[in-house]
Amino acid sequence: QVQLVESGGGSVQVGGSLRLSCAASGLTFSSYTMGWFRQAPGKERDLVSAMGWSGDSTYYSDSVKGRFTISRDNVKNMVYLQMNSLKPEDTAVYYCAAMLGRTANWVRPYLYDYWGQGTQVTVSS
Repeated sequence: QVQLVESGGGSVQVGGSLRLSCAASGLTFSSYTMGWFRQAPGKERDLVSAMGWSGDSTYYSDSVKGRFTISRDNVKNMVYLQMNSLKPEDTAVYYCAAMLGRTANWVRPYLYDYWGQGTQVTVSS
């Protein structure tokens, strides 16, 4: 019954912006750490950003810090990733993921319990 559904991906020029959304259902949303991962063809799936269940802890990879902002709404069961100043190296499939409880070691994909289907982001020069 648990579902994570991403939306908001697309194609954008260098320097443009996109806002990704993830709708969660079938779980107690406020009990989960939420993360955004991305995976380019032939590359590993890496954590881009994450936010703890209480919203008081956040993570950003060095490559996106200052450009991306994660947020969550525990009433609407939504998590968002605002992406500004996009670069070609941001091109990837972006996945929403949920980890029950703890934030420790949240960069490790295998610690997340649920995953969305992914949404493509393409940044062109």
